[in-house]
Amino acid sequence: MSFKLRAAAVSTCALFAVPAAAEPPAPPTQYVIISFDGAQHVEQWQRSRALAKKTGATFTYFLSCVYLLAPEYKRDYRPPGMKPGKSNVGFGTSKEEVAARLGQIWQARTEGHDVASHACGHFDGSKWSRADWNSEFRSFRTLVEYAWSINGIEGEPDGWRRFVETEIKGFRAPYLATDDALYAALADSGYVYDVSGISRGPTKPNLEGGLVRFALPQIPEGPNGRPVIAMDYNMFVRHSGGFERDDKDAVFENRAYDAFEKAFNAEYNGSRKPLELGFHFTLMNGGAYWRALERFAEDVCQRPGVACLSYRDYLGRHAELRATAQNVGG
Repeated sequence: MSFKLRAAAVSTCALFAVPAAAEPPAPPTQYVIISFDGAQHVEQWQRSRALAKKTGATFTYFLSCVYLLAPEYKRDYRPPGMKPGKSNVGFGTSKEEVAARLGQIWQARTEGHDVASHACGHFDGSKWSRADWNSEFRSFRTLVEYAWSINGIEGEPDGWRRFVETEIKGFRAPYLATDDALYAALADSGYVYDVSGISRGPTKPNLEGGLVRFALPQIPEGPNGRPVIAMDYNMFVRHSGGFERDDKDAVFENRAYDAFEKAFNAEYNGSRKPLELGFHFTLMNGGAYWRALERFAEDVCQRPGVACLSYRDYLGRHAELRATAQNVGG
């Protein structure tokens, strides 16, 4: 074979050579965002922090500021349109108990958790004005920032007041009760994200009015897969009508765990939208929902491609959302 023919043969082989298969793109991270409303009982602070250490998760704690007032100082809280010292969820039980809670908040913060606002007196603000909401947010800021001195508690950590002023940027409305005035007031008060919405299923947050707005999803639950808001209280109402029952056979725990797991698997094996789950520091039906949470977090949080994190840390991984919200909100 001549040189020209050999060259042509080589050229032809090269033309039809099969290229090496490209590596498929890695799937997006599956985010699981776990949060707690009220953040009252010291024992539940300790229990949740232990779970975080075990699983590598970070949580968001939506704090009700009335729990930072001992009974003798409750009149320092002035709810919109009501007498001073009124609250739907009580106050701290003693100066010593408030001191213990303050210590837990600071430990959680130093461990990387996100402390956010659940307002103060746990009122339905769906008919509040913008001025009412701004008043409530001012009360929250003042009572949390000066909680140590108001209660006469020694040992305020260096940086506590800066933490309150600069790091508490998220909000969830009591009862998930909202109105247009709330969102205007949140922007007025410098909040970056809100988690008061409800969605038909897991969804990504959206940017609206200078706020990143998240929504608790409805997820299939129970034998018939009927949707329920992915929050312990809503399962408590469904399972026992909102009345406390002994879960000695773990029926409620297993139903909650199965609902969490199925919702997670649907996203993990699908489009991987973030899965948001909400809890309270109240142990409903004998703690069934906390036990389900612990099993679930231990099962999924350290899987490949999964990140169990707070709302703040989610925004930290999506800097374009946070930056845009801050710019729009001024």
